[in-house]
Amino acid sequence: MSESTKLVATEPQRLLVIDGHSMAFRAFYALPAENFSTDTGQHTNAVHGFVSMLLTMIRQQKPTHVAVAFDLDTPTFRSLEYTEYKGGRNKTPEEFHGQIDLIQKVMEAMNIPTITMDGYEADDIIATLAAQGEAAGLDVLVVSGDRDAFQLITEKTLVLYPKKGISDIPPMDGDAVEAKYFVRPEQYSDLAALVGETADNLPGVPGVGPKTAAKWINLYGGLPGILENIDAIKGKVGDSLREHVENVTRNRRLNHLLRDLELPVALEAMILDRPNREAVEELFDALQFNTLRKRLFDLFGDDPQDAAEEAEIPAHEMLGGAAALEAWFAAHGAQLLGVHAATVGGVGGTDVVGLAFASKDATAYVSLEEIDGETEQALAKVLSSVSHSKAVHDFKGTYKMLKNRGLELAGVTDDTMITAYLIQPDRRSHDLPDIAQQHLRISLDDSKAPASGQLALDFEGPDLATPAVRAAHAVRELSQHLAGMLVERGGDALLKELEMPLSLILARMEMSGIAIDTAKLDGLYEDFTVTINRATEEAYGAIGHEVNLSSPKQLQVVLFEELDLPKTKKIKTGFTTDAESLQDLLVKTGHPFLVALMAYRDATKLRQTVEGLRKAVASDGRIHTTYAQTVAATGRLSSLNPNLQNIPVRSEEGRRIREVFVVGEGYETLLTADYSQIEMRIMAHLSEDEGLIQAYQDGEDLHRFVGSHVFNVEPADVTNEMRSKVKAMSYGLAYGLSSFGLSKQLKISVDEARTLMKDYFSRFGAVRDYLRAVVDQARKDGYTETIFGRRRYLPELASDNRQLRDIAERAALNAPIQGSAADIIKRAMLGVEEGLAEAGLKSRMLLQVHDELVLEVAAGELEKVEKIVRERMGAAAELKVPLDVHVGIGTSWQDAGH
Repeated sequence: MSESTKLVATEPQRLLVIDGHSMAFRAFYALPAENFSTDTGQHTNAVHGFVSMLLTMIRQQKPTHVAVAFDLDTPTFRSLEYTEYKGGRNKTPEEFHGQIDLIQKVMEAMNIPTITMDGYEADDIIATLAAQGEAAGLDVLVVSGDRDAFQLITEKTLVLYPKKGISDIPPMDGDAVEAKYFVRPEQYSDLAALVGETADNLPGVPGVGPKTAAKWINLYGGLPGILENIDAIKGKVGDSLREHVENVTRNRRLNHLLRDLELPVALEAMILDRPNREAVEELFDALQFNTLRKRLFDLFGDDPQDAAEEAEIPAHEMLGGAAALEAWFAAHGAQLLGVHAATVGGVGGTDVVGLAFASKDATAYVSLEEIDGETEQALAKVLSSVSHSKAVHDFKGTYKMLKNRGLELAGVTDDTMITAYLIQPDRRSHDLPDIAQQHLRISLDDSKAPASGQLALDFEGPDLATPAVRAAHAVRELSQHLAGMLVERGGDALLKELEMPLSLILARMEMSGIAIDTAKLDGLYEDFTVTINRATEEAYGAIGHEVNLSSPKQLQVVLFEELDLPKTKKIKTGFTTDAESLQDLLVKTGHPFLVALMAYRDATKLRQTVEGLRKAVASDGRIHTTYAQTVAATGRLSSLNPNLQNIPVRSEEGRRIREVFVVGEGYETLLTADYSQIEMRIMAHLSEDEGLIQAYQDGEDLHRFVGSHVFNVEPADVTNEMRSKVKAMSYGLAYGLSSFGLSKQLKISVDEARTLMKDYFSRFGAVRDYLRAVVDQARKDGYTETIFGRRRYLPELASDNRQLRDIAERAALNAPIQGSAADIIKRAMLGVEEGLAEAGLKSRMLLQVHDELVLEVAAGELEKVEKIVRERMGAAAELKVPLDVHVGIGTSWQDAGH
């Protein structure tokens, strides 16, 4: 490790040493497991919380050295002496499994050593590190939730003792220990030996609490003095001490931390270094950490050895008139041009004020604020010309901004944002500065490079040209640089034939928006408010007093103390009050308070959705969502601001929300069209399972058909419960669902889920063979591939970390199926758009929601539109099973449902 890669040392030198398991469990219970998991089902809450806490401590404490100590599963000298040591601890939650390995992998990427020692605990490693650190003249900070660590406190060593969640980590010094326990830190082990330690299953002296133990310690100078004067201690507590003296001496032997281990890592190896950026990027992509990634890199800054260089670009020409503009394009327009829009209005600004152009050896800038009519006409001509080949970063956003100014952008052959995404679909950020940094090693920091569309930056001062020109130059260089990589990764055809044409369609859909019945939307808001108020009063009536129904802490008191209802899953702050657990509790007890509480929660969630929609209605009375093409690694589109892909449809109240989306003025009706069971049809096609293919070709109810084979009954005898189980499992297989995941989803035992999957595979062996083969092939190739050649590279398939391999294997299972479904609906959109244009119709697509399209149909065009939609969607792919398209018609989205 060279000096240039080390962080600048602070004075004094400071060692931060962390009890890995303690902090990991703290993080696990502080963050809900259900809110932190990858697309493939790997829980990451402990990993996320651990890294978040670590970054906070590095920022606040500024250590020069960092190390993390972990326990091993092997026996220690303590458990060999006392077999009940740490016995009786709760079983580790299933969601926690594997997260320690992932934390260790993150530490490796961050160049922070992790230390384990066979036969010893992390506490002994920590104590040894504290002793070594002090001997080397370092201040020492020990991070541990184990009170045994208090014995390590000296003038040079403090303990950071987490109390609440992952943010409250107060330091404990000698005075703090004495104030709380009435003994000095070096005597804490004596106190713990007398009182006992529940967490370690070390029983203390019955009847002796901390105050009594502290009184004895201060009176006799510590445990040795107490034992020397044991006969002088009178009363019941004295008798109890004499009766349990062996426990006390054993406790003292076991809670004493060793400070002289031969550690496998030297103190010099713990000097805090910058993370391995490439390793962190790859790992955080797999774990789907985005904001945490930014926090990490912001904290450590750029490595001088890897720092991006300033881009060397030709001085730009200010094109202030039509003649100058035409001359510049005549001289340079035959080359590929990088184009970038300068915007104002802060992040998300959409007011374009200038355009920058970059050719191989020249750059130029046009200010749209000072442009005259003749120059604007000349600019419009070159922008719309297909003879001028252009590269843009975020074509869709740029197209919309220019369209709003009456300018048409055409001739764009490359969107470097989409190209970078096709090359690395798992990468969390495809922003221009990030991509330029990664691929070109040039800097486009916020003060120099405004990004278009959503990523626009607010620049103060008159010089908008320079950063825009730098960005345009970077776009052109990126386009050239990435072209070969795109071809190598098989994405060239996808870019040209699918994603680029789709961007234009999406831009038009976003600008069109969908009409909203605002009166009905306001009425829904009021209705849900009434429901919330009614449910609140009913909840109060059920318990006889008011309570904050949004406070987990107050709900815990009501449910488990006042009402004494069965306990839910234990978490750090008590017993969980999450929706799933309370729904189970409601089914078990039917308590009226729970009925009201769940009604309150449902209505609150629905009102929040409605409130978000109300804010999103534009001045034209329509909602204009934004579609992201570069978010989902599988290729699926995402809907943002607002997200119209998660409008609830399963409940009657939720379906009412779809009623506010209506046909707009000048149009006759809405038409919805979607694919029936598209992912299962792709599964049948890819696996070539004869049974599944025959079922689809015969038009049978697939889930009933599969259920009859799995449960060995006639199709007519398949119950709704059987069908639901089979449906969940069939889709679960397409998502790489494990037997544990299936058991949670169906609320059955893991053994029953495992048996269900076994029976399924015994009947549909080709599916089992396909799922095995696709992972094996991905391991050989390093990537998975959809029917149309969309690749997802999965380097973690070769990882030496089992959890990362598991994540990658689940991704390898679902990527071809989900990705093929995404490709098919995109191809369908291209086909429908082409069909509408060829027929000269005014009808238009408004929304894409997963496998569903929503169109606004002009008067007299319904029959033609429906024919086009059915034909083009049905022809989007040639599968071994038919693509079944369902169509619905109505004046609202809900009425048009089917």
